[in-house]
Amino acid sequence: MDPINPGPEEHGQAHSRRPPRESLTSDFGHAAPAVARTAQLVSDDLLLTVNPVDGSEIELCPPAERPGRPRKRTAAERAGTERAARPPVPPGPAQPAPSLLERQDERERLVRLLARGRSVRLTGPGGSGRTALLDLVAEDCLDLAPDGVVRLSGFHRTVGDVLHDLFHAVHDAPHHRPGRDELLGRVGEIGAVVVLDDLEFGGAALDELLDATPECAFLLAVTPDVPAPSADADVEEVFLGGLDRAAGVEILERTVGRVLTEEEANWAGDLWFESEGLPLRFVQAGALLRQRDELRAGAGAVDEYGVFEDVRPPVELPVDSVDEVPLPSLGEAAAPAPLLASRLSGSARATLRFAVALGGEVPHQAHLPALVGDTHADAALGELAGCGLVSPVGSRYRLAAGVLAQLEAAGYADDAEDQARTAGRHYAWWAGHPSVTPERVCAEADAVLAALTGILPGTVPPVEGEEADAVRLARTAAPAFAAGLNWGAWERCLRFGAEAARLAGEVHEQAYFHHELGVLALCGGQLDRARAELEASIGLRGALADKRGTVAGRRALALVADRAGEVPGPPATAGEELPEVRHEESAPPPYAPLGESVVTQVVPAAAQRVGFRRLARRNMVAAGSGALLAAVLGTVVTLGMTSQENADRNPASKVDVNPSASQGTDDGSLGADPKKDTGGNGTGSGRVVPAATGPGPDGTYGTTDDPTPPATAGPSAGPSGTKHPGGGHTSPAPSGSKPTKPTKSPSPTPSKSPSSSPSSDPSPSPDPSSSSPSSGTSSSPATTDTASGPASSSSSAAAPQSSGAGSPQSSGAGSPGTPGTLM
Repeated sequence: MDPINPGPEEHGQAHSRRPPRESLTSDFGHAAPAVARTAQLVSDDLLLTVNPVDGSEIELCPPAERPGRPRKRTAAERAGTERAARPPVPPGPAQPAPSLLERQDERERLVRLLARGRSVRLTGPGGSGRTALLDLVAEDCLDLAPDGVVRLSGFHRTVGDVLHDLFHAVHDAPHHRPGRDELLGRVGEIGAVVVLDDLEFGGAALDELLDATPECAFLLAVTPDVPAPSADADVEEVFLGGLDRAAGVEILERTVGRVLTEEEANWAGDLWFESEGLPLRFVQAGALLRQRDELRAGAGAVDEYGVFEDVRPPVELPVDSVDEVPLPSLGEAAAPAPLLASRLSGSARATLRFAVALGGEVPHQAHLPALVGDTHADAALGELAGCGLVSPVGSRYRLAAGVLAQLEAAGYADDAEDQARTAGRHYAWWAGHPSVTPERVCAEADAVLAALTGILPGTVPPVEGEEADAVRLARTAAPAFAAGLNWGAWERCLRFGAEAARLAGEVHEQAYFHHELGVLALCGGQLDRARAELEASIGLRGALADKRGTVAGRRALALVADRAGEVPGPPATAGEELPEVRHEESAPPPYAPLGESVVTQVVPAAAQRVGFRRLARRNMVAAGSGALLAAVLGTVVTLGMTSQENADRNPASKVDVNPSASQGTDDGSLGADPKKDTGGNGTGSGRVVPAATGPGPDGTYGTTDDPTPPATAGPSAGPSGTKHPGGGHTSPAPSGSKPTKPTKSPSPTPSKSPSSSPSSDPSPSPDPSSSSPSSGTSSSPATTDTASGPASSSSSAAAPQSSGAGSPQSSGAGSPGTPGTLM
């Protein structure tokens, strides 16, 4: 056989030994699911493990894993952090930096106040140039404070968010979110000039921010609708107004790149009066003049080469010649967004539609090619920035002031729901990709949350096998926000996700969001809210039989009880367990004493917030048990009192000094005083309970030192120490013991029935349990320590019912003659 060139007879056999060739399209099959990305964070004294599958796990942080004192960043590191906080430079030709006109006095005043350590509040309407002025002032204050200049954004940020942003901007503390006390201690040591743009709070919240940072000087940029500082706040107020007419004309000439004509100058004067001198309006008006110049220059002359094909508007301008392009009307100049957008490229207009659908948030330029469907769509951001339709906010761009309302009026919001759904699906895929870091997702937090807000109202139960878009987006973005330490966005995403899961009918996802909200509240010290969210999650997961998720929720709930100082109640006894109660704790929670296990009891309920506290539930069980015990004792006492009323008619209830066997009680003492233990008879109770013996000389029964109570005797009398058919057992009397001599006083003899005689039908002795402990003459009943105690007590309850005429008690039992039988 030739292994290289097989013959015809070997062809089939040779091919059968070859390994099968892999298909060329095998690599295009379904890839293995990506491993869930988990992250560990330290929040105060808690260790948080972000688990995007079953829910985050939280526990007390071991001392070895607690971070030390955070290190402050160096000047070079602070410069890198500041560059990262600025918005990216739009692609395309470099745009000239806008010069600041008529703002030199405000600039110098702000620097002087900050150099003296004073905080300043710069108030100006949208489009007044606040952000451009802040950039210049920040450059002038680089050397004023030991920790330099820190640039932060206050857009959609709370006081806590700003304090945490300040902490991480100055300190190098990855994966560490300090607690409230530690946070206040660290930011209180920071000495920096904090430039906070687009601040949205004032009053008491601003006082809290200033009190927490006594060594910082703040430059706050706000709009007039933001609440003013309190009367006691040490904050200087600087108002930023509009420009004069000459400055507006200069902005137009710099934007167009030439001197204005007389007609254009008059048009600029009318615009200045209409816009109150806001610089943004002159930038947008300059873009209108620049587009008009392009049309007048005959841009269509080179259109045959396709150079400006994408620039051509969708509808031709109604003019006979490009030389006759008129100036925009005053209304178009006051609201120039629709006219400016109509002369931009198709990618730029599509980007504006996405921005309108996202509430003014402009997606990052890296997402535009995927969203728009054009590989060169990232250049659209440069077009929008050059026209003044977008403005920087923090590290991203938003639609400029007034542009959103103008575009909505022009019809750009007609397909907002579809655009938001497209953006939501894209962000859901992007946020869950393994190559995307949590920090990048946090940088796009506002756009992601805006997409979630847009698609939430239209959430409906999906078809089988699919997942609602809003639920999927919140499910993938929430763990990234948590790992990236943007917990303000994390909380908003979780609340949106819980509502979306409720609308979609996805109970499993709803339980996940409630669990995460409980963990977040626990990290923030909100124990009541944490308990409510966790109990709701445990109830939902219990209804779904989600064992792993339920265990995670119970562990977090145990930590809530530990931090609240709650003490676990006593464990439930046998027979007290309610239906559908689970016991799944491999180890006692941290607050349980050593060697004592605590059982967490949860009654699951679907789609409702259900959960009982262990203490309340066990108290209810204990109260029920106490009520049941009281009822039983009351019944016993009542029966005893009833039997005592019939003592005169029932001879068996009478006890004399020398009792007979027919007068025995259920405790086996036969009404006699128990004899003290004098010689170790093996009872272990410290006393000897007398037992019935044969009849004495006077025909009555005496007692011996036999420790076995009469209740253990069988239905018929037999030799001492033998077992009787009734299951009872008598012990032989100790050797050498003498029977107790009975007294000579005869016991009353009950009347005999005519049908009973000792010779023909010996009457059995009455059951020693026929009398309750309270029916005798003794003040307290005697007790026994033998194993037959429960049997005796059970028979005593039925004794009063059998004490009437014709019963064994009234049939001559105990008379001289044949010995009676103890029942």
